Amino acid sequence: MISIIIPTLDEVTSLPGLLDAMGQQRVAHEIIVADGGSRDRTLEIARNSGARTLAARSGRGAGMALGAKAARGDVLFFLHADSALAPGALDRIDEVLAADANIIGGNFRLVFDGDGKFSRRLTRFCAWIRLLGFYYGDSGIFVRRPVYQALGGFRPIPVMEDWDFVRRLERFGRTCCIADPPLVTSSRRFAGRHPVEILCGLVRIHVLYWLGVSPDRLIKIYRTQAPSPQARWAARHYR
Repeated sequence: MISIIIPTLDEVTSLPGLLDAMGQQRVAHEIIVADGGSRDRTLEIARNSGARTLAARSGRGAGMALGAKAARGDVLFFLHADSALAPGALDRIDEVLAADANIIGGNFRLVFDGDGKFSRRLTRFCAWIRLLGFYYGDSGIFVRRPVYQALGGFRPIPVMEDWDFVRRLERFGRTCCIADPPLVTSSRRFAGRHPVEILCGLVRIHVLYWLGVSPDRLIKIYRTQAPSPQARWAARHYR
């Protein structure tokens, strides 16, 4: 069975479509929604769909760590609420893991929605860095449960939790990237922002993280940048 773990925070707009897509999946699975304090109808929607719901500390890292601890499946699949899951996606996870016992986990080829040039370029960029073993939570990370446990799981840090986990996963063993179907994710985080601002923000947080700046300090740095759109988005999703 695959345990699908979805961290949420005020996802009343995105979550219904994702949960509907789960109903089209044929593989045995459970859905766990780990909520970081939503003030809208996110939890109500999750419960009405039959998903298990958990009250987590704010931040995706804390939500995914809590969801994994409660999961019953032998494969853990971490999915963002603003993802679009194609029919047969869980079948593909089952197929690649069954075909080769040496594959410990992986992700999906990531596609950003929208017709903008930046979304298309970012899609190509993510495909290129995946060849180098770099990917993030919005591409849908899956992992065998024993491997997840051996790695110590997601750390409940307020930012860079996916980068931290992926680096450990890639060092542990062989992973794969499922190209078809891809996982489509929302470009909402880029709305109203200049591409240069976006790229500078991404580079800055990675450089500071590499230099040893703590995740708690990193999120404070982003909060002090308000009222920029980048700071508001980071504070909303990682507070």
